[in-house]
Amino acid sequence: MSLSTQPYKGARDFYPEDKRLQKYMFSTLRKVVESYGYQEYDAPILESFELYAAKTGDEIVNEQLYSFEDKGGRRVAIRPEMTPSVSRMVAARRQELSYPLRLYSIPNLWRYERPQRGRLREHWQLNVDLFGVDGVEGDAEIIQIADAILKGFGASPSMYKIRVNSRRAMHELLEAKGYTGAIVTKVIALFDRLGKPSFDKFLDENFASEDRGKLNDFITNVPGTAILETTAGKKVTELVSILANVGITVEPDITLNRGFEYYDDIVFEVFDTDPENNRSMFGGGRYNGLVGLFGVDPLPTVGFGMGDVTLQGFLEVHNLIPRLVPETDAIAILIGNVYSQAQPALRQLRKSGVNIALDTSGRKLDSQIRSAVKSGTRYALFIGEQELESNSFKLRDLEKGEEKQLSLDEIASTLSVPHRNN
Repeated sequence: MSLSTQPYKGARDFYPEDKRLQKYMFSTLRKVVESYGYQEYDAPILESFELYAAKTGDEIVNEQLYSFEDKGGRRVAIRPEMTPSVSRMVAARRQELSYPLRLYSIPNLWRYERPQRGRLREHWQLNVDLFGVDGVEGDAEIIQIADAILKGFGASPSMYKIRVNSRRAMHELLEAKGYTGAIVTKVIALFDRLGKPSFDKFLDENFASEDRGKLNDFITNVPGTAILETTAGKKVTELVSILANVGITVEPDITLNRGFEYYDDIVFEVFDTDPENNRSMFGGGRYNGLVGLFGVDPLPTVGFGMGDVTLQGFLEVHNLIPRLVPETDAIAILIGNVYSQAQPALRQLRKSGVNIALDTSGRKLDSQIRSAVKSGTRYALFIGEQELESNSFKLRDLEKGEEKQLSLDEIASTLSVPHRNN
């Protein structure tokens, strides 16, 4: 029986062209986030099962978590998100760290769910978290970063919308409608499933039939701005004003609640406005109580996560992906038996910052040129005895078909870094 060449369902192979796009995306993310003073961290891909069971949410823990018992009898899980891990890390050094603490990561995550457009079982996710700021200024900073990231990729404000809500305001509104106690959490969880396949199932399992009309009335007829009329909504009003002053428009929306149970106040999501990709792309919010679960003093925290799959979909539908070229600047093709003699010239070019590969296949010249073209590398450098003696080499632009006779210094200048991807 032959082995399959396909990757695990819901995961991806990354060939060089795929990795090139990922590198471009991650580079842009790092550049924007670090401009706000955030520092990168990471954590193990395996964590204790209890870390997620405590606060992540029933849908992920019961349906999507990759968990198993290791050889030591410990129940562990592959991380489905990063917030519990970073909260654990901060709690471990609660007194040693300086605040406000600004952290970010781009980890590999896994969730066992049905693969579909914009959602896979394996993905990478930018996580940005601000610890130690209780005021609305923290929420505003996080949303500014989310907005700056999209603009950093060349997006215009018309391409996306930012919607906000307040979990505390939702509690006030629902209590005014007669919902009290544990049912409030279930209603909020139901709202988070609006438009998802799990909505009807969750509704049937958690609510009596007589509640449906009441819930439908709330969802349909209570305007998003209703949260602004609550006591907790004053913070949302302040947030809207702060962001408006820096040119960012956000819209209140009571149907936006986020699925994780640890969110306890303002939450937000960013939506693509293109009809072909009209969906929520990413979001986040405030989770002041999570660090305190580890037995230390609570710490006000706000953050967001942005998945690479939805980000790539957004960039593709809006034609925001630039032309990305191979990291190799040129392929050296030898003319004759000059392998050893060519090494000093190649070494000089690499010391000058040129990324140059050497074709050592021994194939005919035409075959080597065709292979260079197929690789996507723009230039071919021909090295023979005559070129080495004269220090004058043929550099061919494989895209334009142009050829120049240049010295090593001139070649290094032509193949300088600016023409590569950022």
